[in-house]
Amino acid sequence: MRVQQISIFLENKQGRLARVTEVLGENSINIRALSIADTTDFGILRLIVNKPDLAYKVLKEAGFTVSTTDVIAVEVTDQPGGLSNILRHLDKVGINIEYLYAFVTQTASSALIVFRVEQVDEAIKILQENGVRIVPGSEVYEI
Repeated sequence: MRVQQISIFLENKQGRLARVTEVLGENSINIRALSIADTTDFGILRLIVNKPDLAYKVLKEAGFTVSTTDVIAVEVTDQPGGLSNILRHLDKVGINIEYLYAFVTQTASSALIVFRVEQVDEAIKILQENGVRIVPGSEVYEI
């Protein structure tokens, strides 16, 4: 039920992001979702890709500082309050969201929210108990 996220530490210099995407493209790795957090000097690019193990390997070989993190992907109805309904379940049991980002699926009725928490297994259990659909990595990588 976990999704493997690739995180790349990038110097805030011209061409660094382009090089990451070039390396991925050369290896037939498709980006499914991304998020960039940056400062003046550096950024962290977080990616969900269709081949996370290969992405880690080729980016490392290309000289990037890369890590992997387990995140959770949940399906959210695309309507006002959809995200709030899901986050409320985690808040009730004291699970903190470290960060999140979203992407839409091919169906217009839902979106996928990717989020990072410290207690991944506990979060999955709570969400499932409350009827939230956890999207398995195998599905996310192919969306």
